[in-house]
Amino acid sequence: MTNVIIAFPKIEDAKSMKNLLQRSGYPVLGACSTGAQALGMADGMNSGILICAYKLPDMMYSELVECLPEGFEVLLMASPAHLREKPSDQIVCLSMPLKVHELISTLEMIVQTVERRKRRKKNQPKERNQDEREILSQAKSLLGVRNNMTEEEAHKYIQKCSMDSGTNLVETAQMILTVMQIS
Repeated sequence: MTNVIIAFPKIEDAKSMKNLLQRSGYPVLGACSTGAQALGMADGMNSGILICAYKLPDMMYSELVECLPEGFEVLLMASPAHLREKPSDQIVCLSMPLKVHELISTLEMIVQTVERRKRRKKNQPKERNQDEREILSQAKSLLGVRNNMTEEEAHKYIQKCSMDSGTNLVETAQMILTVMQIS
């Protein structure tokens, strides 16, 4: 499940929100009262959700959003007056005072978006660098010469060996090259 970070100017408000979300089954990484603390928690994470107020003691929400890692979604909670200024289309907004069912349903929508993006990214083929492409090409070529395979057959063979051994394609190709060049 997607981690949540909460940043409100009053730490008591952040902790109350944390307790509410945890009771609803959301994993809350932390509650904090400054943008710097929120950035510290988000540092090194690929994705997550930041729930924040319009203004924190050390920065505005817009500055915080600019510094967040790329995979983060933001739920801005502010007064209707602040929300009229139309924050970025990338930011989901909820007006205060807060209704718990609106918070939970909005958070669920954001979680689904983050999870969908994770699945899509995981299913994308990995970009290989030139060295990795060269290793795969050499292994396919060697299999073609020694075992009379087409490039497609060699690729399928490397894929099957990779799945059977639990190693990635490039490692498997490297093992094939090592074994076949010795014999």
